[in-house]
Amino acid sequence: MTERAVLELRLNQWLEPARFKDYGPNGLQVEGRAEVRRLVCGVTASLALIDAAIAVGADAILVHHGLFWRGQDGRVTGWMKQRLARLIQHDINLFAYHLPLDAHPEIGNNAQFGARLGWAADGRFGDQELGFIGSTAPTTLDTLATQLRALTGRDPVCVAGDGRPLRRVAWCSGGAQGYFEAAIAAGADVFVTGEISEPQAHYARETGVAFIAAGHHATERYGVQGVGERVGAELGLSWQFIDVDNPA
Repeated sequence: MTERAVLELRLNQWLEPARFKDYGPNGLQVEGRAEVRRLVCGVTASLALIDAAIAVGADAILVHHGLFWRGQDGRVTGWMKQRLARLIQHDINLFAYHLPLDAHPEIGNNAQFGARLGWAADGRFGDQELGFIGSTAPTTLDTLATQLRALTGRDPVCVAGDGRPLRRVAWCSGGAQGYFEAAIAAGADVFVTGEISEPQAHYARETGVAFIAAGHHATERYGVQGVGERVGAELGLSWQFIDVDNPA
């Protein structure tokens, strides 16, 4: 067991949310009970995740995608009302960390995703240095696609470059397709992210740098698990990861 205030303090110390200009508030988004015995980690604060957390007796939920985002009109209706009602009724704390969880060099989404694929970053790129880049043994697009399929359980979308051996891998989890040009400028032979938009296919063909979209949700399952492991090790708190499948 730990106090909510202690958990909040340690999360903020590890993830340093004040460093980032983000799309919504990071940290404690919904206040629940003061004592936390069980933490559930997940990607998004969806109703399905909240209900699953209730079912296992969670006192707190930690997510990458929280409830509140810039541009919302502030009304508590529909899906927002349903999610908030469940949290408040069961006195559950909701913690959310967006860009801070992408960027952390050890327990963040990109660090944990890369570690599972054997990639070690030796550089950063892009806005707020969210993108990671590193060297690997020369490989091919097909080999990378096979590795990603084994890790994520889904078929990645691949756009071939010029067929060069892939030695420099750049990656940024989630919806970071807009970082492709920065990855190219950083010297990447291939860029791996979660999503692809129409322009990136043309950039890949015209620059020779391959592009892989491995799934927004699928590439962002790992940071919350990294944080959960640290919470368990340093605070002695019981935690579990609950994956609510998402095809995006």
